[in-house]
Amino acid sequence: MVCGGFTCSKNALCSLNVVYMLVGLLLIGVAAWGKGFGLVSSIHIIGGVIAVGVFLLLISIVGLIGKGFCYTCGDMMLNHATEALKILGGVGLFFSFTEILGVWLAVRYRNQKDPRANPSAFL
Repeated sequence: MVCGGFTCSKNALCSLNVVYMLVGLLLIGVAAWGKGFGLVSSIHIIGGVIAVGVFLLLISIVGLIGKGFCYTCGDMMLNHATEALKILGGVGLFFSFTEILGVWLAVRYRNQKDPRANPSAFL
């Protein structure tokens, strides 16, 4: 099979997420090491680097969870869409029947004579 298929793309994404996880851990470690040895005196810079490292680490973990460790996205979306469409179908039927009731009431109201009008007048 040619590289570029589903399996190759999936493995490439998993590898990329592992690299991002290592880079995030490296950022956190270097920032802590720099603060511990007094190489960087600004707490704002250290905090920013650690925040970026934690963010990158969390994003890479979410990426790894989403690529194979659990259900595929298509299966999860299909199950969710099936449940949502069942609920939406019921809601749509309810409102369609109320619309039919509204049309029936409008026709009935339209065909009634006005009690304040002249009783000898035609409609």
